[in-house]
Amino acid sequence: MTLEKPNPAAALLRPERAAVVLIDLQEKLLPAIEGRERLLKNSFLLLRVAGTLGMPVVLTTQYRKGLGDVVAEIREALPGVEPIDKVTFGCFWNEGFLGRLGELSDRDQLVVAGVETHICVCQTVLGALEKSYAAHVVSDAVGSRSEANHRVGLTRMERAGALVSSTEMAVYELLGRSDAAAFKQMLPFLK
Repeated sequence: MTLEKPNPAAALLRPERAAVVLIDLQEKLLPAIEGRERLLKNSFLLLRVAGTLGMPVVLTTQYRKGLGDVVAEIREALPGVEPIDKVTFGCFWNEGFLGRLGELSDRDQLVVAGVETHICVCQTVLGALEKSYAAHVVSDAVGSRSEANHRVGLTRMERAGALVSSTEMAVYELLGRSDAAAFKQMLPFLK
């Protein structure tokens, strides 16, 4: 009897296996993004759960010289986390990003948020899938300049094998139970 290999995207998110990847939340990109307030609010919630559960966060910028630094709110929430600057759209074609993931070799689940859904987020997720990571795309923490491109990007990633969920789904999966100290810490932000 041959056992079928499980689908890595079907596995529940686990804090000891997951890392959060925040893509290109930059000064000159965010103002043009549809639903940017929702995206930022949900990105902060992902950062809060990552901090509560001790999960690593990988932060990127796209051509920082031209598109500016990570927005101040995110920079302030991640003191000491240096963004990895890239000119490739997909993070998996950047040596700095690959080096950072190499330091996190015990992590095989990536919780992905940022901009733009149909460009840098999508190409990063496709790269993650090629490298056998379970890619969890947080649909309400990613965005594009247009809603149509946002939807097309989500569909493309899901068809490729990524798990598309929401911030609340990801947070509750990572917390796992309501009687733990981490849940009690997060509860005020989940109401």
